[in-house]
Amino acid sequence: MKSINITGKRVLQGLLLCLALQACSSAPVMVSPMAPQRFEKLGHAEGQACGALGLLATAYYAVPLGLNSRVERAYDAALKSVPGATSLVNVSVKEDWAWALVVTARCTTVSGDAIKEIK
Repeated sequence: MKSINITGKRVLQGLLLCLALQACSSAPVMVSPMAPQRFEKLGHAEGQACGALGLLATAYYAVPLGLNSRVERAYDAALKSVPGATSLVNVSVKEDWAWALVVTARCTTVSGDAIKEIK
């Protein structure tokens, strides 16, 4: 009976470890794809998206809240800021952060020249 109790603890520890590792992952985001051979510049584009890391004591921030997708959301916001834009060139990425009592807010700004492919 004692071995079942130890096995149950091991399974729970394994599940918690898998959950913790999964929370810290995100997919790569392309913020400066190859420009098409022929394109028209439409103007300057800029977009911003924020996320937070926190909900625990400051030294142990471990809960991402919209953190992993902020670069992709900022890129999409930059594209939407210029009507007709299909991509960005001359891209720059800037990150700002602010600390609050229980979270760290992180904002990413993506800016560049909006373009439209000429076919």
